Amino acid sequence: MKKFLKKYLKFIIGIFALLIVVFVFVIVPRKSASLETSTLKDWQTASLERRMAAAKILTATDANLELLVACVDKMATLPDSADMPVRDATELCFVGIKLKENI
Repeated sequence: MKKFLKKYLKFIIGIFALLIVVFVFVIVPRKSASLETSTLKDWQTASLERRMAAAKILTATDANLELLVACVDKMATLPDSADMPVRDATELCFVGIKLKENI
């Protein structure tokens, strides 16, 4: 009986260790999404460098980058905007900036 318990106890401990390793190295990193695919709630907590990089990636240009980041910052402070995707807010600001340049 003692051998039986030892054998299965080792087996169960091994399974738990494997599950912890999978959780730490596979599931947790997937939850940390890039800023480009996240929401404005994550935008507010990101650093300025990360915001600038995300805006540059989403618009594929360096022109008016500071204005674009300021616009998305302003959108992030609006009520009920926390669930809005960053890519949508960036696109709205980018189109607004382009319209202002052409009018």
